[in-house]
Parts: sequence; C-alpha cells; structure tokens
Amino acid sequence: MAMAANGQDMDVASIDCSIGDAYLSLARYDEAIFTYQKALTVFKSSKGENHPAVASVFVRLADLYNKIGKFRDSKSYCENALRIYEKPNPAGGIWPSEEIIAGGLIDVSALYQSMNEYDRALRLLKKALKIYGAGAPGQQNTVAGIEAQMGVIYYLMGNYADSYRTFKSAIAKFRASGERKSALFGIALNQMGLACVQCYSINEAADLFKEARSILEKEYGPHHPDTLGVYSNLAGTYDAMGRLDDAIEILDYVVGMREEKLGTANPDVDDEKQRLVELLKEAGRVRNRKSKSLVTLLDANFQIIMEDDVGV
Repeated sequence: MAMAANGQDMDVASIDCSIGDAYLSLARYDEAIFTYQKALTVFKSSKGENHPAVASVFVRLADLYNKIGKFRDSKSYCENALRIYEKPNPAGGIWPSEEIIAGGLIDVSALYQSMNEYDRALRLLKKALKIYGAGAPGQQNTVAGIEAQMGVIYYLMGNYADSYRTFKSAIAKFRASGERKSALFGIALNQMGLACVQCYSINEAADLFKEARSILEKEYGPHHPDTLGVYSNLAGTYDAMGRLDDAIEILDYVVGMREEKLGTANPDVDDEKQRLVELLKEAGRVRNRKSKSLVTLLDANFQIIMEDDVGV
C-alpha cells in the first residue's frame, strides 16, 4: 500500500505476485487469481507483452489451475508462458538472463510432468540443459538437478536404461560439486536405485539405497516418510538378493513406524504389512509386535551408494 501511494507500480506488481503465492499456499484460489491478474496487467503495460516477468505470472496461474484440476486452463497458461520463453528475442530487443529463460522452461516442464505430458516435459528440460551447457563452475548443481529430473521422467516413461544413464551423470556432478550430504542428493540416489532395480542391477541398487538411507536419516530423521520409503526399497532389494532376514528386519521396522504414525487400520500401511506377512511366511516366522530399535535394524557394513527420487 505504501509503494502504491508513491506510484511504484512495478514494485507493487512484484509484491502482488508474492501475495498471490501466499494465497495459493492457503488454498484461497479466487484471491490468488485476482492478485496474479493485477500483477499481470501492470507487467504487460510497463514491460511489454513478451517480457519474462509476464511469463512468470502465466506460470503461476498455470500452477494454480493445475492444483484445482482445471488442466485445460493450466495448459493454456503454460503455452502462453512458452511463447515468451521460446521467442528468439523475448524482451523486446533486450535479452534477459539465460538463467531466467532456463528457469522458466524448468518450471513449465514440471507442470507438464504433473499432467503426465512426459514428452513435452522432457523436451523443455533438454532445452534448459542446452542453455546451461556442460555445467560451468557454480552451475554443476543446477545441471545435475535438471539431469536428475530428466531421469525421473525417463523412469515414469518406462525408459529405464536412459533413466539410469541420466541419473549416473547427475550423481557424478553432485559428487564433484560437493553435494554429497543434502536431502536432494539422497533422493537422487534413491531414484537411481529404483532405475537399477528395473535394469536388474540389484547389488548396485542395494548400495544406492543404503547411501540414500544414511543421508536421509541425518537430513530428515529415521521416521520421516521419505526415509521410510528408502528403507522399504532396501528391504525389497534384500529380498531379491535372498537376504530374507535383513529384508524382514527392515520391513518390520517400517511397518511399525507407519502404524505408530498412521494407525494400524490406515490403508497406506496395508501394502507393506502384506509384504511383511508374505516374507515371514516364506521364512516360517510370525511377526514379533515388539518394536525394534533402529540400531539393530541398520546394516553394520555401511557402504557408499547412489540413489534417487523417493516418490516414484
């Protein structure tokens, strides 16, 4: 309000975008749309129809409509944003930062991915990757993040060999840049492990899941859903390797934690509980309901591993 009183319309429009983001996070969608549209009007009149600031509001509106299930509107705003980001001269004669263009392409790609438009999402990520090149100093993490997202999309498309290859490149860049202990790196290791499972590289998958587990335990804690997801992946891999006792121990811990957090009747617990019952039956054992400590659960011979996205 103070800036509006001083005629600082551009600053007001930028703040309106932030206010719209806050409304969106509160699920106050009508207010978010109104605020975004206010900002859009100012940016168009002051910066021109083809400025990246206009595209950034289109992306926000696309995200909003995607969240409320209006996918046609979401795609329409994605296309409006891309018409700006993909123009040879999007800022009316003045080139914006290449990072701004690449970032916009990545944002739109994520929206297409969420709508299962994998080919379009992948095409945009490849364009963003081309802008960044091989990854100059200071940009290796960004390039690795793009490659990791490409690996996720390849995985979702069932192209496991390309998923593995792309994750391997991303993981190498994360390691080279010193990104070895972040939650992002742990998630990337987990997803690469899933790609290994699909490529029948079970031993490598186990190593990746273990490294991911060690990172996410420190970053998120042992009870976090993402950490438990990696435990579950590792248990499945041990089962495939014939390490039945190790698989049962880990899966029993996971089921116990999920029951403690979600309740024994929660449907989200059922799949893992059923897996545990089948493993116990195979081993000729019955589940011991006494909860195990995490110390007895973890493999003493910790190895360094590589792995990626927990959510898939």
